[in-house]
Amino acid sequence: MTKPTLSRSQNERADQTKARILEAAVRQFSENGLAGARTEQIAEAAGVNKALLYYYFKGKEDLYSAALESVAEGVLASNMAVFEADSSAGERFLRSTLSHFDRLHTNPGFQSLMQQEMVRLHRGEANALSPLVERFFRPLMLRTAEVLDEGIASGELIAVDPAQIRNAALGANVLYFLSAPLMQMVLGTDLLTLEALELRRTAAIDFLGQAIFVDREYGARVAARVLAEMPMPKNGGIRSQPVPELRAIKTEELRHM
Repeated sequence: MTKPTLSRSQNERADQTKARILEAAVRQFSENGLAGARTEQIAEAAGVNKALLYYYFKGKEDLYSAALESVAEGVLASNMAVFEADSSAGERFLRSTLSHFDRLHTNPGFQSLMQQEMVRLHRGEANALSPLVERFFRPLMLRTAEVLDEGIASGELIAVDPAQIRNAALGANVLYFLSAPLMQMVLGTDLLTLEALELRRTAAIDFLGQAIFVDREYGARVAARVLAEMPMPKNGGIRSQPVPELRAIKTEELRHM
């Protein structure tokens, strides 16, 4: 059955409805997985009936793929905008790394979906990531490599394999969030409070300014400027209560995380 032609205002309302459904879907799928999420709950959270949900999406699998794709599209767009900014290659990479850190703490739902899909990939199971590789992940990876190559060629960044710079920066962000529950058990300190996150994101960019720039003093200035111009967003799936032990471990243990 052919869907009726919609006016501009109807198209806008339809886009808003789809966006609400996708936002609700990301939350439900991240909390319950593909098998555990229920379309009834997604429809209710989006403020629509189940029939309307199925008007836009064929079924739960289709909705799951669309939810993952919608967030991946936003990630690609935001990163590409950073990489096209009018600044040096090294500064653009620092900004991209900081954006990655902020995305991990403000969009935990997407990260949970990514982790679920990574497990499916490792198991050789059907997954929602493979269809997104050419559209989103490969272009982002290639553009990151181009920026790092540019920085190395200009003499701004140290002459090492660009992939190692990328892995050291982005991998450290991922490890921090993945290991936070274990580190809380080990140290008795919550690393996902606003205070702890602010401390970590500052330390991470300060470190990169000292580590990947040929001129370390110049790199430190670039890092300071990036941090000053990109304050940490306060929203996200994090805990806001203060942790008394945090300052006590600032110098002794946090540098080892």
